[in-house]
Amino acid sequence: MSHKHETLLRTIFHEPVSANIHWREVESLLHHLGASVEPLQGARIKVKLNGVEGILHHPHHSNTLSKDGVRQLRDYLSGARMSPSQYEESRKG
Repeated sequence: MSHKHETLLRTIFHEPVSANIHWREVESLLHHLGASVEPLQGARIKVKLNGVEGILHHPHHSNTLSKDGVRQLRDYLSGARMSPSQYEESRKG
């Protein structure tokens, strides 16, 4: 994983929740992790990573995720076993 993607993954899981995460960087990270991304109606996208499907919403009036959007992304990535610690474990094994 590039340093940029690793930093972004850590930022997503950092407390307090950041409100300065750009959607295009999130999409890049998802693709880098091997997720399939399929646009749905409106601002929704269907993501599948490690066999886990989820629906994410990209920002409507901004290019940055809201804090709630970051929390939703964090929840999805955790469920797909892709938190920073889980990613580190997958690299070791």
